Amino acid sequence: MQSTRRPGARGAKPLGEFIAQAIEKVAKRQGFGQAGLLLYWDEIVGERLAGMAQPLKLVWPPRRWSAEGEQMAAPASLILQVESAFALEVQHLAPLIIERVNTHFGWACVGRILLKQGPLATRAPARQTSISKPGLAAEVAARDLVGALPNERLQLALMRLGSHVLSPIRF
Repeated sequence: MQSTRRPGARGAKPLGEFIAQAIEKVAKRQGFGQAGLLLYWDEIVGERLAGMAQPLKLVWPPRRWSAEGEQMAAPASLILQVESAFALEVQHLAPLIIERVNTHFGWACVGRILLKQGPLATRAPARQTSISKPGLAAEVAARDLVGALPNERLQLALMRLGSHVLSPIRF
């Protein structure tokens, strides 16, 4: 995120400028290359799955080298803390979690899920925001802009995003 403050300006900085920097150090100690998995866990796996499991650590395998001397990227194991009552369900949903994490990062960084049963860390309840529904004109314009795509989920997501972007701001 780029700061809107001018260089050399004095005064208070927005708290958001410090969060990622503070979390990065802790995340790296747990094997996370970046804090994105921790910061956006709810958005990556969805609210329901985030309520059942939380990421603890990424464990990377030892580096392997190809015959040509190039480093081969092997996916990591994602260790999740899971409420005991939901362990079996999360185990069945592991391929979906892997797909969502890898899609979020844009490459196959996670290859398997390991579960550690126990209580989840208490979290502050998510703040409820009210987003107004886009109008019919915005939905039609978004559908026309997106057009037909082979991936139906991607098409629906782009249409939903476009309709919110194209709808007028209401206060």
